[in-house]
Amino acid sequence: MGILTVLWEKWVEFRRDFYKITVAAMISPLMYLIIFGMGIQTTSHGEPYLHFLIPGVVAMSTMTGSFSAIAQNMSVQRLYEKALDQVMVSPTPLWQFILGQVIGGSLRGMYAGGIILLLTMPIRTDLTFNALSLFIMFLNGLVFSTIALTLSFLAKSYTDAPRFTSYIITPMSFLCNTFFSTEQMPAGFRQAVSVLPLSQSAGMIRAIANGEDPGWIGFAILAAYLLVFGLLSMNFIYKKKNL
Repeated sequence: MGILTVLWEKWVEFRRDFYKITVAAMISPLMYLIIFGMGIQTTSHGEPYLHFLIPGVVAMSTMTGSFSAIAQNMSVQRLYEKALDQVMVSPTPLWQFILGQVIGGSLRGMYAGGIILLLTMPIRTDLTFNALSLFIMFLNGLVFSTIALTLSFLAKSYTDAPRFTSYIITPMSFLCNTFFSTEQMPAGFRQAVSVLPLSQSAGMIRAIANGEDPGWIGFAILAAYLLVFGLLSMNFIYKKKNL
């Protein structure tokens, strides 16, 4: 019941800010597609560069959509509205509150990624996006929602959330197998970047889009991130409860 309550709150927020959320989810990815995909005529791995770019932008959109849906709101609610204190004294189990937040963030990320899929449908690329692609988008959203939730507990003020975006999300947006392959990076740095969650998500979505098997390693890495940051966020909230 607690999970549904949190999801209902997210749904009300989504309906209230529908146009703002939709426009925000469209602008940056659309600019990337126009400038890099259509403005720069080149190839990647023997295919038009746009074929490489679209799956990467879809994965990136699920990341930014999920992260932004949680990080800013939770920081403000925890520090200024004291909403977390109200949850702690309510009958709602804390794990249900956390799970509801994470699922809600992931669904917001899937919405952002779905917008990119709709925008690129008129482009004839022969790329394939199926139910497994959607599952990877959802899993990627879960990972970055838990990361955002964990970081929101570390925030000292509402200005920390934009800083987290600059320190974590922006570098991953450009480095993690989105705009160019990690294979082109120097040894050592390449391996470090390739195990980041966005690199795995973009690689798996791109493999499916090209009719290839995404393998199981990416799922295992994403599950590991989800477990680690999920446990960290649980630890933070239960630690605060016992203060």
